[in-house]
Amino acid sequence: MKKFTLAALLLVAALTATASAAPITVRDDDGNTVTLQKPAQRVIAMAPHVTELLFAAGGGDKIVGAVTYSDYPEAAKKIPRVGDNRQVDMERVVAMKPDLIVIWLHGSSERQIDGLRQLGIPLFHSEPAKLDGIADNLVRLGQLMGTEKVANAAAADIRQQFAAMAAQYASRPPVRLFYQVWDKPLYTLSGKSIVSDSIRLCGGVNIFADLSVAAPVVSIEAVLQANPEAIFGTSEKDYGSVDIWKPYTNLTAVKNNNLFRLQGDLLNRAGPRMVAGTRALCEKIEEARQHRRN
Repeated sequence: MKKFTLAALLLVAALTATASAAPITVRDDDGNTVTLQKPAQRVIAMAPHVTELLFAAGGGDKIVGAVTYSDYPEAAKKIPRVGDNRQVDMERVVAMKPDLIVIWLHGSSERQIDGLRQLGIPLFHSEPAKLDGIADNLVRLGQLMGTEKVANAAAADIRQQFAAMAAQYASRPPVRLFYQVWDKPLYTLSGKSIVSDSIRLCGGVNIFADLSVAAPVVSIEAVLQANPEAIFGTSEKDYGSVDIWKPYTNLTAVKNNNLFRLQGDLLNRAGPRMVAGTRALCEKIEEARQHRRN
């Protein structure tokens, strides 16, 4: 009987070991299959929003390399750099011996990405196009790193918060707005950007949503012709200020005192902090509604 029990325990242990060793397979935001033989322990983040996602998914201690501007959370500032969004030090990447690289195609040149592919290291393309994609990224990155418990909890919390905001602003009157990322040149974000999903959630209407380019350059004349009710700037420095619109006194956004500034990192990075960024955007859009004149 004891022998039978021991044999049964050994069998269960063997089956458990086999199950735990099963390959991990997910699809990235480009639809490509990413397979790891075991949870990633050494990860390189190729964009600031990726660094934030990895930390939120419970894998902050697994990040061995990141790019410039990866400055959140505070611990991210101490991670060794491998370059920036456009130029990567391949020798340094190899020296870090990563078992997973999380890339961002819009911020990296195709040549650099091709170079990373040639290294034979698994790549996960992170490019959330909708707010739901942030939670989806957390879940999949959690699977790849073996941190599902933390990642799934963070994803559920983010989904709940976005759902609450969507319900709050679902029936609010629309506000046509211009989202200004930069002013030299003057460029914005189209409907292809995740930011437009935040705008829609808040009851806003992006006046350049229909443009085919994700981050198009537009003219002052085009903005004046569209005559938005509100203008939002996200620059963190002296350039790109919404103050450039103050001389255009016939512009509805100027007439109604609807020139707003938002913290760019909360909205322009497709990571967990978009919850806070979207909330701030919704509050300012609601303020623009209150400025309407009878």
